[in-house]
Amino acid sequence: MAVVVDSDRVLMIRRRVQEGRLSWAFPGGKIEPGETAEAAAVREVLEETGLTVALATVLGQRVHPDTGRLIAYVACAAVSGEAHVAAPEEVAEIAWATLDDIPRLVPHGLFKPVQDYLDGVLDD
Repeated sequence: MAVVVDSDRVLMIRRRVQEGRLSWAFPGGKIEPGETAEAAAVREVLEETGLTVALATVLGQRVHPDTGRLIAYVACAAVSGEAHVAAPEEVAEIAWATLDDIPRLVPHGLFKPVQDYLDGVLDD
C-alpha cells in the first residue's frame, strides 16, 4: 500500500469492491513476480490514480486483519500529475484526506506505524 502524502493530505481511494469492512484504503495491489514492495507501490499509484510518486520509506508490514493478506506499507511523495480515477474498473473515487478525515474514512483505524507516520507529517 502506498501512503502518498502531499502537503497536509494523504491520498485515499475507494475501491469498487469492498473487502470486509474496508471501503477506503491507500492505493496498492499485488506485487508482480520479481518486483519489490516499493516498486509495486509506485506502480500501483500510477495505475490507479495517474499520479507519479517517489519512494520515501518503508513503514512496515502486517497480515491485514480484514483480508488476511500480507500488506507492505510504503511512504511516498507526490512528484507529478493530478490524481484521478485512472482505473475505473477497480477504483470508484479518490480523496485527498486530512488527518481529521481519516477516522471517518477508516473508522476501524490504521496500522499503528502508518498512523504514527501520518501523525508526524500531516498537520491537524
